[in-house]
Amino acid sequence: MPTEKKISRASDCISAMVDGSELKKVRSNSRIYHRYFLLDADMQSLRWEPSKKESEKAKIDVKSIKEVRTGKNTDTFRTNGTYDQISEDCAFSVIFGENYESLDLVANTADVANIWVTGLRYLISYGKHTLNMIESSQNNMRSSWLGELFDEADCNGSKQLTICAAVQLIKKLNPGLKNVKIELKFKELHKAKDKAGSDVTKEEFIEVFHDLCTRPEIYFLFVQFSSNKEFLDSKDLMIFLEAEQGMAQVSEDTSLEVIQKYEPSKEGQVKSWLSLDGFTNYLMSPECHIFDPEQKTVCQDMNQPLSHYYINASHNTYLIEDQFRGPSDVTGYIRALKMGCRSVELDVWDGPDNEPVIYTGHTMTSQIVFRSVIDVVNKYAFVASDFPLILCLENHCSLKQQRVMFQHLKKILGDKIHFSPPKPEDCEVTDEDEGAEMSQRVSIESAEQQTILTKKFQLSKDLSDLVTLCKSVEFRDFPTSFQSQKHWELCSFNEVFASRCASDFPGDFVNYNKKFLARIYPSPMRIDSSNMNPQDFWKCGCQIVAMNYQTPGLMMDLNIGWFRQNGNCGYVLRPAIMREQVSYFSANTKDSVPGVSPQLLHIKIISGQNFPKPKGSGAKGDVVDPYVYVEIHGIPADCAEQRTKTVNQNGDTPLFDESFEFQINLPELAMVRFVVLDDDYIGDEFIGQYTIPFECLQPGFRHVPLQSLTGEVLPHTLLFVHVAITNRRGGGKPHKRGLSVRKGKKSREYASMRVLLIKAVDDVFKTAIQPLREATDLRENVQNAIVSFKELCGLSAVANLKQCILALSPRLTGPDVNPLLVFDLNDQYPNLEPQGLLPEFLKKVVTSYDLVIQTSKTLLETSDAVYDRILQTQKAAMEFHENLHDLAAKEGLKGRKLHKAVESFTWNITILKGQADLLKHAKIEVQENLRQIHCAVLTCNLSKHGAGTGTAGSESKSRHSLEAIPEKATAEEDLTGEED
Repeated sequence: MPTEKKISRASDCISAMVDGSELKKVRSNSRIYHRYFLLDADMQSLRWEPSKKESEKAKIDVKSIKEVRTGKNTDTFRTNGTYDQISEDCAFSVIFGENYESLDLVANTADVANIWVTGLRYLISYGKHTLNMIESSQNNMRSSWLGELFDEADCNGSKQLTICAAVQLIKKLNPGLKNVKIELKFKELHKAKDKAGSDVTKEEFIEVFHDLCTRPEIYFLFVQFSSNKEFLDSKDLMIFLEAEQGMAQVSEDTSLEVIQKYEPSKEGQVKSWLSLDGFTNYLMSPECHIFDPEQKTVCQDMNQPLSHYYINASHNTYLIEDQFRGPSDVTGYIRALKMGCRSVELDVWDGPDNEPVIYTGHTMTSQIVFRSVIDVVNKYAFVASDFPLILCLENHCSLKQQRVMFQHLKKILGDKIHFSPPKPEDCEVTDEDEGAEMSQRVSIESAEQQTILTKKFQLSKDLSDLVTLCKSVEFRDFPTSFQSQKHWELCSFNEVFASRCASDFPGDFVNYNKKFLARIYPSPMRIDSSNMNPQDFWKCGCQIVAMNYQTPGLMMDLNIGWFRQNGNCGYVLRPAIMREQVSYFSANTKDSVPGVSPQLLHIKIISGQNFPKPKGSGAKGDVVDPYVYVEIHGIPADCAEQRTKTVNQNGDTPLFDESFEFQINLPELAMVRFVVLDDDYIGDEFIGQYTIPFECLQPGFRHVPLQSLTGEVLPHTLLFVHVAITNRRGGGKPHKRGLSVRKGKKSREYASMRVLLIKAVDDVFKTAIQPLREATDLRENVQNAIVSFKELCGLSAVANLKQCILALSPRLTGPDVNPLLVFDLNDQYPNLEPQGLLPEFLKKVVTSYDLVIQTSKTLLETSDAVYDRILQTQKAAMEFHENLHDLAAKEGLKGRKLHKAVESFTWNITILKGQADLLKHAKIEVQENLRQIHCAVLTCNLSKHGAGTGTAGSESKSRHSLEAIPEKATAEEDLTGEED
């Protein structure tokens, strides 16, 4: 099949299918046959050749096709030995006949698969009337809308536009297109028609717009959700918004608002239809940005102790280039503060004329006046964030100039300074002298010397009194800090020493940071102002990781991306497991985290838009050969990356269509980074990137706005992706799929309690063994039942239950258009009731659905009691916490055994709390699943009492039905208990 031609309408798909293409036919016996498939010219049959069957038998009547299913979502695919080698994006199945047989096929590319799926779905909808529909759709909403625009631009009524005017009109409608490309398309069209003049007619204008502005990947998606394949009505759009985009509380009014906002044609606005162009406008709007809009404002608890937050921090903020010879400038502070930085650094030294200056001592960096920096701080401190700004003063001044510092701070900042000293006292401050250390390192080349040089200063009382929250002290070791460090004291760690702590004492480092503030600064050997990886220290709980803001690249991308969340206010609440007094977490864990449920991130890279050439590259041609990396950054167990294939010579509209799956063990600390690179380059290969915290991802079809190396948004440069997050891998047999979705009770992994060798405590923890098993069984039974039901519905693990009911609905209707199965929504648990004799397939559906309801009912009715028993054990065990060392001593435990007992106690408490939380969330999920079933039944009009169709008239009935679910209280209230 020739795929060079851009597919952008149903006629393109039908034409390509009539020409035919080679597809792989998959059989359940693990055999794969290469066959040539084509659609008969009369569009009545789908044929393949060669075949041992007679030619009349090697075909499927189009009218017998029940559905076309994408992906590897039939039993034939799941039981095939080559399952893992088959691309999810190239696979599809044709379900046909009264027994719902499947013809399972694999295309050579995802694009070819999309053509067949879209064309067959169009044929199923219109059958023998397909050609008539295609011809009538040529004069559709797009044509009338573009015609009106053309007429408005044709001021003199000549029925033609100059080529320049036509180019500008298309550019206005699609700003990402290059003028030269639009003009070339018009000239090619004129050449093909042997047209002499350069003026553009209305028909030519519409044709060029169609060729340049129709995105095939969005057209395929559009056809999938459009009930008539020509436009989305309000009901189609409701299903898309709720089932695919994960939008909550969608009503017909929601759909109508989207249509009115994004539909460009007057006809579509009047009739409440969303055309392909309106659908494209919506998908490219900020509403379909990958970043969760709730995270664009402060949304976290901001009343926790300061040590419970990560703080956006800058190192040597005054430098705008390297650390040894580079210039100092106030623009460094302006840049950092505008980016939401909440901790800036001021290295202050005695300056001429009794004016303190800022620079890196013992180096050749230039100097700036202290007063001018404080002026800038005063002006920009709260431009990007209303939350506290920490000034890290590295003080090297004499007493005389310290008094000048104090006067400037008081006079310029005034009442903006926070006053409430933790302990009034005269004190001396000891802090690192990075310049001296750097100077020494440069001259001596001693990589082994890790001792931080210290220099003692007499500190003026006035300046000392300004130190209110973070008095800087020298770090000695963890036992000393645990015993004597005050909560308002802060230690600064050289990154080399901090890395050693993270490696040698990962647990102690995490526990230290639960109570105290740790500031990490780059190694003085980073003379080029390169950056350390902040994740290496965030995973230890270190709050202040000071970055060289002037140096772009991966590390700065991670820092900027991380602090985008929580309204970019510069403060991000650390994961709960790093804040709780008694919790087990090791910074170097390479496995799942106790008490935290791993999440599975499914990302499909669909396409790109308007990729520029890499800056400074010596690329061989004018076009780029892009490919995409998807990187996961987080704890060691989560770090991973996958890359797409390279799309040759297409930076404007490259199609990737590749899916990836990542297991995320600590979602609260994970980040996703999309990087687009050029395979055809000499020198620089970087095109653009975007970094986002895992918790800020929006599910569904999303656009990713790419940024340049220095962080600026690249105009009209986008990635189009699909995102789904589940707690299970989907499909496949256990021995073939690694982490299987079906875990029988025998193979199930139950949370275990560790033995402390302290009898009284061990006896308490033993009481949790049974409720922990019950909690796991309740969750796993529901999940296994839902996965089986999804598979029966022909959907993958990323689908939700609403999508399952929507997929099933066509099969629940008999030949007489009466439903074979209906749902009784009067009960809390929607029952599926047969309306007569059922075919074998629907009997399996009923059995599978009943198991979903049965396991869900069991969880809802018993989870509260199990949850309470787990929390009772946790509460009883915590009674021993304060006296644990004494109890261990009585049992004769000391040294390593004592340390092991304390660690095991922490582990057990973490497991208990984590498993209780998982059960609480499982209950919330079950309640959400029941709501989805209610909504889908009403949308499909499958209610026993015919209550509603999901349109405006049924909205009130729909909401009334949802109220039928009795709830004693909210899920949160049902599953609460006293927690320590």
